[in-house]
Formats: sequence, structure tokens, C-alpha cells
Amino acid sequence: MPVSTTAMSSTPRIAIIGGGIGGLVVLLTLLRRGIPATVYERDRDLNVRAHMGSTLDLGWESGQRALRENGLEAQFKVYSRVEGEELRLGGKDGIPLFRRSPEETEDEKEARPEIDRSALRKIMLDAVPPDAIKWGHMLTSIRPLNDSTHCHELTFSNGLTAVADIVVGADGASSRVRPLVSPISPIYHEVSGVEISITPELAACTAMSDIREAVGQGSCFLSQDRKIMALQRNGDGRIRAYAWHHSSDPYFPAEPAEARKTLLEIYSDWAPWVRKFIEHCDEAAVYPRALYYLPVGHRWEHKPGVTVIGDGAHLMSPAAGAGANLAMLDGFELGLALADALSKGVPAEEREAAVADVEKKMFARAEKSAALSYGNLEAFMSTDAPQSAVDKFTAFIESDGRREA
Repeated sequence: MPVSTTAMSSTPRIAIIGGGIGGLVVLLTLLRRGIPATVYERDRDLNVRAHMGSTLDLGWESGQRALRENGLEAQFKVYSRVEGEELRLGGKDGIPLFRRSPEETEDEKEARPEIDRSALRKIMLDAVPPDAIKWGHMLTSIRPLNDSTHCHELTFSNGLTAVADIVVGADGASSRVRPLVSPISPIYHEVSGVEISITPELAACTAMSDIREAVGQGSCFLSQDRKIMALQRNGDGRIRAYAWHHSSDPYFPAEPAEARKTLLEIYSDWAPWVRKFIEHCDEAAVYPRALYYLPVGHRWEHKPGVTVIGDGAHLMSPAAGAGANLAMLDGFELGLALADALSKGVPAEEREAAVADVEKKMFARAEKSAALSYGNLEAFMSTDAPQSAVDKFTAFIESDGRREA
């Protein structure tokens, strides 16, 4: 059953910009504790991104916690896959130099099962009232209205406006909320590329058995010559890949035929099954994916009435596998802090202090993951790859780093 939006009429108006997983966690956490809030999402509906997004491994104390403490543990178990933890690392010949099978453990706290981003988003959307999400609302501008109340006016591309006492920017890498708290803009990694995939139906064909066997049940990361091919098996049978290469220009063609031609040129001497994957990629699911990051240690002095979480606050490459868990933990801790302050009716100054404390915790854990992400990407893009990537990841596993992400 969707959670209730019933609460006292005096509760401040909370606007969450962005209906990705971080924003939805904030919404869910607030609603389950009786605090109303509204998510403003630029997409017209859930189906816009149905074929987009990687599979995510959620940690017990981060992503899983945000679901578990919001009553969605059972739904998570329905869609998550322990076998998705399988990992292979190799070079352009497609032969693994490193393999890790899903760990056999009776302690569920030790596991990090995979779940498709689209499935994760859907189970959260199903748990909130439909009217808590305003689809087709792309934020175009935000401005403060009064220094004493710290409320803001939001203007959307559809011409509608709204006023909020508390604004949460969960609107990703190109956040329109971030400039209110920080002047920093994302930095190009000099790594460009594209997300492609083969459909579930095609992936299941006999003719694609070599691709299925090479990728395995989880993730297969190949790197060499300053190029990466990161492949993942999705829960619905789709096989997804992120093809990245060193480039001073972030542009990559989005038109399917041109994208395929460009990829075949870039990966001309890679394993036959990799080129076969490119040749048969789904033309309805080609998305340029240049990599950007915010400086390691990015932070700001708290600004009353507004905050930013997830990629908007600590954008990093996916090389640490930490982005989703960080965004969900950001959203959960922020939601708890706001719900606690608002349910107790504390003065606005105390509420802002509670949000500032959440930000400080977010800065500290994000800095560690951002440094790891930067170093891992360098290892994958090194001229010494794939061995540099294998060495880096082996050290990461031995240090138990995945538990911290």
C-alpha cells in the first residue's frame, strides 16, 4: 500500500527536484513518517528511462538500509540477484584474467545483491501516492524569495511555478539546484563513450551464446589501450555495455548507425564477440555517456532552505560502484533528519543545523569514494591495463573496500 501524505498543515513545503533513486528515497522516508513532500521530475513518466541504467549492487548499511527501513525489504528481495555479484576482468581479447564468484554466505549483511536501476526505481514509485510525483516538471530556474524565511520559487519548463520552504536538489550531474550552494561545475574526465545493449530476446538466442558465456551472470570489465568495455547482465535478460575511450572531446554520436560505426572503428581489434555485441546493439537504446566528476572533497557551507544530494553533490565515475549507495544513504539520512525535526516542531534554526550535520556526514563518506573512483578509473584507462585494473581491484577486494561504498 502507498504510504500516507497526511500531516499537520503547518509542515513546511518540501520540494525534491529529481525523481531518481536519491530523490525517491527522500520522498519515501518523509512520507512513511507522516511528512508530506513533492518530487518534481523532468521525465514525462517512468517509461522514458525503461531501457536505461546499469545494474546496482546495494550494501546492507547503505542502499539496502534505505529500502529496509522504509518497508521495502521484501520487494527488494523479489528483484535482486545474488548471482549478479559475479565479476570478470580482462583485456581486449575478452579472456578473463580475474574472476570472482558470488560469495556463499549465510549472513545477508555480507552480500551485495544486484538489482536493475529501473526495477529499483519502480518499487519505490509503487510505494508512494501517485500525486506525490509531478511528472514533466523540468526545473528551469530557482530563486530565493525572502532572506528571513529562506523559501524559494521554482519555475519549470512547462510554465508552472511552485514555492518551497525546503528544496532538495536530487537532480544529478547537471543539477540546477547546486549553484545555490556551490560554484563548482563538473569536470570532464577526458573519457567519452556510449551506453548500448542487446535486447533480452536477442541475448537469449543460440547465436548469442558466446556473448552470454563471456559476460557471465554478473559484470565483465575489459580494458586495454585506454579503452573500456564494461558489460552487465540485467535481471530481465538484457545485456548492457558501457563503451568508453580516452578522448579530449566529450562528444559521441547518439544516432544508432553512426554510433555503431564509430564503436566498430574504436574497437576494431577487440575480441570477435565484443564486436558482435556492437553490431547487434539495440537501436532504441543508444545513449552517449561521457564521464564527468566533481573535485574529490567537494563541499560547501550550509545554505538555509536548500541542500543537494547524490550526483549533484558528489559526482564521480562509476569506477568505484558507489554512486547509487551514496545517493540512497544521502536521501535516507536527510529524510530522517527532516522528519525528526518537523515532527518535533523544532525551530527552523535547529532544523537547518540538523541538515548541516547530514551534509557533513555526506561530504566525509563521498570524499573517500570519490578518491577511490578517480584512482580506479585511472587504472582502467592506464596504458598498463588490463593488469593495472586487475591489481587495483584485487587490492580493493582484499581491503574489504566494497563494504564501505
